[in-house]
Amino acid sequence: MPYDITLIPGDGIGPEITDATVKVLEATGLAFTWDRQLGGMAAVDATGDPLPPATLDSIRRTKLALKGPLTTPVGGGFRSVNVALRKEFQLYANVRPAKTIIPGGRFDHVDIVLVRENLEGLYIGQERWVEVDGDPHGQAESVAVVTRVGAERVIRYAFEYAIRHHRKKVTLVHKANILKYTTGLFLEIGREIAAEYADRVAFEDMIVDNCAMQLVIRPEQFDVMVTTNLFGDILSDEISGLVGGLGLAPGGNIGSDAAIFEAVHGSAPDIAGQGLANPSALLLAAAMMLEHIGEDEAGRRVRRAIIATIVADEVRTRDLGGTASTQEFGDAVARRVG
Repeated sequence: MPYDITLIPGDGIGPEITDATVKVLEATGLAFTWDRQLGGMAAVDATGDPLPPATLDSIRRTKLALKGPLTTPVGGGFRSVNVALRKEFQLYANVRPAKTIIPGGRFDHVDIVLVRENLEGLYIGQERWVEVDGDPHGQAESVAVVTRVGAERVIRYAFEYAIRHHRKKVTLVHKANILKYTTGLFLEIGREIAAEYADRVAFEDMIVDNCAMQLVIRPEQFDVMVTTNLFGDILSDEISGLVGGLGLAPGGNIGSDAAIFEAVHGSAPDIAGQGLANPSALLLAAAMMLEHIGEDEAGRRVRRAIIATIVADEVRTRDLGGTASTQEFGDAVARRVG
């Protein structure tokens, strides 16, 4: 029986890297039914809405989506499509792996998975102006919210991820020395949950500023990391930088009833349609998606094929120092998978 998946090619380079990814997935021998839907500027152009009801209905039905990069239109009335998707489907865990692929760089042994709380913290968007000395915009305030339920589910997800993927340690990142209520609660709950897993997964906590420094000094000390929304947003890009940038950075957004896998880089409209884009991030996200649906061996095959194409075959797109087009790179990975 084929896997039914919502496919959102996205904007800019999105359709190109999506086509390459679909070809690789079909080379695994698994059967897929692709429900192609619109999002971002492509959706605005077609429907006037960056997140049309048809797209939401499709994800509700399939409970699984593979998404290229989306552009949120500039101007009032348009919300971030990515944030809207997370809220709509309660995708509480953002999973961002970063693993060294090309040897010989500054860091050769990076293998980190960051689990970011995806729905709370400062990202709830509760902001207001406060009048000061007659100036109605004299002070700006933003509310950060950490709930026990939200912290428990994402921290427990990180520990369960560690066990499922044979990881040895979870590092909880916080700022509880200053933000004693919000990240203090996150740390408190982390310690409670860590005690339940003490005989299976090691645990440590680390203040976020020290963590940011340690990542660029000795990144090999980290395994699975879990943190709040804003810290996770920043640190996930930092760990991507350790392994070559966002071109090699996949992401998964996981909820209880749905999951969306994506390339986390932008839509790069300046090179759209030129065959220059690197599809590796979306290919790696597709490998994550396969593992999510229980097709672990197929996911490993895709991941191994990407690495072999880049390292052994030296077939690389321009951003990796090569000359291969998007299609040529995708075809090379598909041959390896098949």
